[in-house]
Amino acid sequence: MLKKTALFVFALLFLVNSAFAAININKADQTALEALPGVGTAKATAIIEYRTQHGNFKTKEDLLQVKGIGPKMLEKMQSEIEI
Repeated sequence: MLKKTALFVFALLFLVNSAFAAININKADQTALEALPGVGTAKATAIIEYRTQHGNFKTKEDLLQVKGIGPKMLEKMQSEIEI
């Protein structure tokens, strides 16, 4: 019984951690990018196109080079993205 409980708690913690994991903007697909606040289909596509043409983002602030992403949007995404 204790083993099952421990396994359940471990699985629950893994799922909770995964739900709050930051999105890597250098690896994320269209769907993952669209889950970011303020990012819809067009901006997700623009992020992927920019990444394809210019290479990986080196800093979060590099997102400001993507058409349609400004300082306010970047601020909203800061805690949900990683490099």
